[in-house]
Amino acid sequence: MSAGLPVIIIGAGGHAKVLAGLLIATGATVLGLTDAEPARHGEHVLGLSVLGGDDVIDAHAPENVQLVVGVGTTRPAPARRHIYETFAARGYGFARCIHPSAWVSPDAEIADGAQIMAGAIVQPGAHIGINAIVNTGASIDHDCRIGDHVHIAPGAVLGGTVHIGTGAHVGTGAVIIENRAVGADAMVCAGACVIHDIADGERVGGVPAKSI
Repeated sequence: MSAGLPVIIIGAGGHAKVLAGLLIATGATVLGLTDAEPARHGEHVLGLSVLGGDDVIDAHAPENVQLVVGVGTTRPAPARRHIYETFAARGYGFARCIHPSAWVSPDAEIADGAQIMAGAIVQPGAHIGINAIVNTGASIDHDCRIGDHVHIAPGAVLGGTVHIGTGAHVGTGAVIIENRAVGADAMVCAGACVIHDIADGERVGGVPAKSI
């Protein structure tokens, strides 16, 4: 992850729990988590406190803390992107989170707020966009371009030179063969095998993947 500043995780659900484990594994200083549900305030996630709502971030100047978006997605959804854009507009920075067990080529580009989870592979020439997730065990081959706010779910496999548009979701265990493009805000369902380009906003599933 980015060096130096302590971290606050926005969200306290399942994805936030995985990120908490990642951050602990890297030795990061984690101040705690936030959650919109008041009933969660005061709880603990892997020993880290749920501090309150997102308003607790206001007590920390942007130059003194980094944020991590702990809200995951199961489909193209605006919440994760909205969180990032809201706090970025207020001057907050977002940590790049890379699990120690992930393999990321020194040649790969990892943008602000991107999250590379345990066992993931990011090969040379790949670009991982702002606030994107490459989840557990996912494989991103050479020269892929993963757009901003994309979620590549656990176990997904992308061949070389695949392009994924902004806000798209590639489901668990999906496969996208080389030289294909998935449009912005598209949805590739779990287990699908994509052998053709996917349009913006299109939802596909099956083997081979077809529009749903």
